[in-house]
Amino acid sequence: MILAFFPLIARFPAAEAIQGVAVDKSAFYAINNLAIGKYDKRTGKKLIEWKGERGGPVVHLDSGLVIGHKLYCAHSNFPATPMQSSIEVWDTRTLSHVESHPLGLEPGSATWIDWHDGCWWIAFANYNGEGGAPGRGNESSYLARYDRDFRKLGAYTYPKEWSARWDGMSNSGGVWLRDRTLLLSPHHAPELYVARLPKFGTVLEPVRTASVETEGQGIALDPDGRTVWAIQRRTREVLAFPLP
Repeated sequence: MILAFFPLIARFPAAEAIQGVAVDKSAFYAINNLAIGKYDKRTGKKLIEWKGERGGPVVHLDSGLVIGHKLYCAHSNFPATPMQSSIEVWDTRTLSHVESHPLGLEPGSATWIDWHDGCWWIAFANYNGEGGAPGRGNESSYLARYDRDFRKLGAYTYPKEWSARWDGMSNSGGVWLRDRTLLLSPHHAPELYVARLPKFGTVLEPVRTASVETEGQGIALDPDGRTVWAIQRRTREVLAFPLP
């Protein structure tokens, strides 16, 4: 089922709005490969920023998640192979880097992270072109579940009808909703997907597809549980809209 566009609640310019966005009660965090900007959620004013350096330990940041005063970001060495991923953590009050959790040589590049039901959920992308690995196309992308110490517990793949729509790219963003369904975003298509865990097997169960203004990349769920934050990469903007 295709739903109509969601009405926008907010739209803010943000120079770092290239890979994804995270959000807490008072701020949103626009994320680029090597940069994070913290912005006031009401006014859009930039508060502080963090910048990495080319050739440094940070290569490709993706989506983020705020828990308490910590911003957790999925990180990989994309487009290099073999694929290596980690979860990098910043203090939201200062944007100083405080933790690193290496995930090693997983068969995919980490793109987003969420915390749900006492576990970490991390998506790993595979690609048909740049950054891909021989013998693995984007249909090999998957969502993994980890315990609180980042020990892998299991994994799920995506419906083939979704990966076929991704133009060789993958799932770039995702959040758990309060009704225990997943809201997922692709790399560049203007749509979102709702899924639930399967009762049997390893393939996520598709529920619906929604058309949206934003064209893929990382998304975040507001602490109010009713508002989705996303980016518009081509215009370097952060957008907020309600769940249906």
